[in-house]
Amino acid sequence: MSSSSSQVHSFNIQRLIQLRFLCPDDIAEVKKLCAEWFPIEYPESWYTDITSSSNFYSLAATINSRIIGIIVCEFKPKSHCNLEDFDILAPHYPQNTMMAYIMSLGVVKDFRRHGIASLLLDNLLSYLTSGEHSECKVVFLHVLASNQTAIRFYERRNFRVHASLPSYYATNNGPGDGFSYVLYINGGQPPFVVFECLKQLGAFLSRLQPCALPHHVLQYLQNLWRYIVNGATARTSSHEV
Repeated sequence: MSSSSSQVHSFNIQRLIQLRFLCPDDIAEVKKLCAEWFPIEYPESWYTDITSSSNFYSLAATINSRIIGIIVCEFKPKSHCNLEDFDILAPHYPQNTMMAYIMSLGVVKDFRRHGIASLLLDNLLSYLTSGEHSECKVVFLHVLASNQTAIRFYERRNFRVHASLPSYYATNNGPGDGFSYVLYINGGQPPFVVFECLKQLGAFLSRLQPCALPHHVLQYLQNLWRYIVNGATARTSSHEV
């Protein structure tokens, strides 16, 4: 199929799609789809929660009442994050700052590469960046390191890798490494990265003459400390406003 024909086909499919939120009657169908899509097993309570709790944004793409794609996102405060995700936001954000965690995004095989995953993600991001939800500062997710298709998908949509998660997944094929990916929204900010400052310090020192090191190092560290203190204050003030 040529590129133009493929685009027309995708457009025709998208014209047939209807979006709706999941409900308890969808549990059996969603369980079957998740078993086909993902190498992990979700507990029974997860299906109940995502189809009935207001803490989840669970959107389905349907054609003729058949579910062909879903996205599931959990809303939770910073204080409820797992340890591996606790440093996603800058430390000045209070513990009740809301975060959005994409738990699942999948599309039926026959309907992939037609923009359905993008449609679902775009609807979630539009929902989160409306004025009503401006308290949410970041969208994040975990992905298997071997799932290069998903990684490319999120990177094309400006998600950036935050951390490597060795043996994070308990898959049907054994332990699997993962990554966390983040997208900052509504003015959200990442944590201060000390490593970047150390790299700058190393580059700075490499340009100095040995006899000038003590004075310049002291000056650099003083400036760095002012940056940390003043930058944190500015970010805190901005957040509080």
